[in-house]
Formats: sequence, structure tokens, C-alpha cells
Amino acid sequence: MNLDFHTHGKLAKKLPFSTQYTDWLFDAAKAAGLDALCLTEHFNTLEFDRLYRYLLEKSCRAGDTLVLPNGLRIFPGMETDVAEGGHVLCLGRAEDILALNRQLESHKTPGSFLPFAQLMDLFRRYPVLVGAGHPYRTGGHIPELPEVQLRRLDFLDLNGKDVAEGLERTRNLTFALGSRLGLPVVAGSDTHQAVQYGCIYTQFSGETATLAGLASQMAAGRYRITVAAQAAFQVSTAGVLKRALKEIHALGGDYVQVLTGSPPVERTNHGDVVISPTGAVFAPVA
Repeated sequence: MNLDFHTHGKLAKKLPFSTQYTDWLFDAAKAAGLDALCLTEHFNTLEFDRLYRYLLEKSCRAGDTLVLPNGLRIFPGMETDVAEGGHVLCLGRAEDILALNRQLESHKTPGSFLPFAQLMDLFRRYPVLVGAGHPYRTGGHIPELPEVQLRRLDFLDLNGKDVAEGLERTRNLTFALGSRLGLPVVAGSDTHQAVQYGCIYTQFSGETATLAGLASQMAAGRYRITVAAQAAFQVSTAGVLKRALKEIHALGGDYVQVLTGSPPVERTNHGDVVISPTGAVFAPVA
């Protein structure tokens, strides 16, 4: 099962939700070779609840996941800012994610973000998996928090944006933290649009539709991480495209119409780098 642990269902937090754009995203995810993704939408994005209501309407239930008509499996989730600086990923059933999001309503603006410990207290009242998103990105301070708090996490995110900027540094720092805390490191693209899908993903040895199954496979190390040979190009292109689409919207244009006329682009595996659960790098894929 090819799974992306860190994705978004909208182009940007302050833009309205678009069913057409989200459908385009998920078709592109499937075309990129993903079997499943974790939808870790920003907790303070505009119309967060509408996004999930739409997915609940168009998908079928399978365990803790939502399965779309194209076969893509969605693990519901969200990405939450913490007061110390940094982002925390949370995965759970759709109803639990929506409930948690409502409870965070008064903490969605800078200056009101919950401290890490208080956020973890809230999350631990629900049957969810919690991870540190891109822990070594500039401006984040999660690795500096007390170990007693960090050990409450379930996983760490080896993030596509950071890997594209420096694979060796990001890999070394993230896996060293994981080793120190006894936490698995898994991979997410952090994409807001289709170009970035497949730049990095986690390949599990078996299928699962439950959070317990996901946790079990992570704990057992039954997975590997693949970094696409063209990851840096995908991430830089995605950044340019995102800025251009936001400008189209700001000027009164329809960025969704611009995109949805183009079919998803399939990717190849030639030259990809494969990383083991311990952080060891295998030879690139021929």
C-alpha cells in the first residue's frame, strides 16, 4: 500500500473550498501511484467542515477510512499549529477529526494556538494517531520540547518539501530524533496540489483500513520510504504553480477551471531513492 502521510485537500487556507479542485487532486493522487493518503488539512483552513462533509457524502466506509469512487483510500486527519512553533498531524475517524476541530475553534489564530502539551492532552481523549509534521522546518521548535512530551507522539513526518531542499540533512535529523524517542519515521509530501504527489511516500507491505493496523505496521517496521528522483523539481514546480493559481484567484479568475482541463500526470520510478525504517538508504531504483 503506497500511502502519503501528509496532504491537503485545498490549494490554500484562505481560499474557498472547491469540490472540483478536490476531485482533481484525488484523481491525480491515484494517477501518481498512491493507494491511500492521510488528509491532514490545516485545522484553521476556510470551510474545514465543508471539505469533510463532501468527502463523507461521496465516499464509502472501510474501517476508519473513506474510500472514494476512484478507489483511493482516505485516512481523515488535520494539521494543527502549536504555540511553541511547529505543526502536529492527527489521524482519526472523520467524526473524531471534526469533533476535535470544533473544540479548537477558539485556538485557530496566531497568539491563541494551544501549547504542545495541552494539544496532546486534547488529542489523547480520542482514538487518534499523532505525529510531528516536518519537525526540522525553519520556524518550528518541536524537537526542542521536553522528551516526556515528545514521547507522547506516535510518529514523525519525513516531509517532501524539506527532503527536496536537502535529503541527507532532513533524513539524518528526522531519523536521529525518531531513534532517540523510539518513534517510527514515515513520509508525506505536504502537497496542496497535484504536481507534488509521489515526490515521497511510504510503502507498506500490506493493506490496512484501520488506525490500529497502521500503527501496528509502523511499529513493526513493515514499510519503506521512497523519494522520487525528481522530488526537488516536483516541489519547486508545485510552489510556482501554487503562487500562480493564487494570483489568478486574486485577480478574479477561475483557477479551478484552468487546472481541471488537464489530465493527471503519471510518474515513473526510475532513479527513486528507497529508505528503510531505520533511515538506511538503498540503491536507487533502476
